[in-house]
Amino acid sequence: MTTVTTSRIAAIQMVSSPSVETNLEDAGRLIAAAAARGAQLVALPEYFCILGVKDTDKVAVREAEGAGPIQAFLSATAKKHGIWIVGGSAPLVASDAGKVRNSSLVFDASGKQVARYDKIHLFGFQMGDEQYHEARTIEPGATPVTVDTPFGRLGLSICYDLRFPEMYRAMKDVDIILVPSAFTETTGRAHWETLLRARAIENLAYVLAPAQGGHHVNGRDTHGDSMIIDPWGAVLDRLPYGPGVVVADVNLERLRGLRRNLPALSHRTL
Repeated sequence: MTTVTTSRIAAIQMVSSPSVETNLEDAGRLIAAAAARGAQLVALPEYFCILGVKDTDKVAVREAEGAGPIQAFLSATAKKHGIWIVGGSAPLVASDAGKVRNSSLVFDASGKQVARYDKIHLFGFQMGDEQYHEARTIEPGATPVTVDTPFGRLGLSICYDLRFPEMYRAMKDVDIILVPSAFTETTGRAHWETLLRARAIENLAYVLAPAQGGHHVNGRDTHGDSMIIDPWGAVLDRLPYGPGVVVADVNLERLRGLRRNLPALSHRTL
């Protein structure tokens, strides 16, 4: 696969609802806006297609791989605009009938699915009345996934994975780290930017982080602040709150130059 030196990437920020149909319409509009700005790789946030009233709502709309309206939308939209799309996460069938796989799906410009990553680390949090237990409705994945694209090698992850740096170090020579997320306002306000910039700096890689950002029908507040970060840790573009598009250029020659200047990845001894 031929890799281009410079490309434009985009992160979509959403405030998804319990309605899959409405969310797909909103995602389609935002993807079109990103494509109009020249984006060649567009990433959607975690749960872009559904953020239900109850945790079990996503189980009710789960799809078998390769079938269903969510995946059909991603394929058709990628082909329509001639761009690569990362469907931040969609609920796919799990071995447990009461759970889903929280899966990030990559489609190429022809609309073909070329990669799938199932979220490995499942969020658990309790502070006062605020609590989350993803393991109750999600079956974890087990394997990190990378995929070669015309824009460089992508390393796939989802939200809570961001807190586990060893996962990214297990990915060899990734150029762009994907972190589609639905961070809570509580944890996002304290940790989101710090963790994203750390992953960019320690791996000398771009970070593409599309997020949910707003007040949802279920009463949940997500942090937002979707951003794109360069390998030196500089934030290239960001959107603090509400639906919209974040766009920046990736320069692989700059990335490779930084790795030559600071060959920390080759200095590892553990």
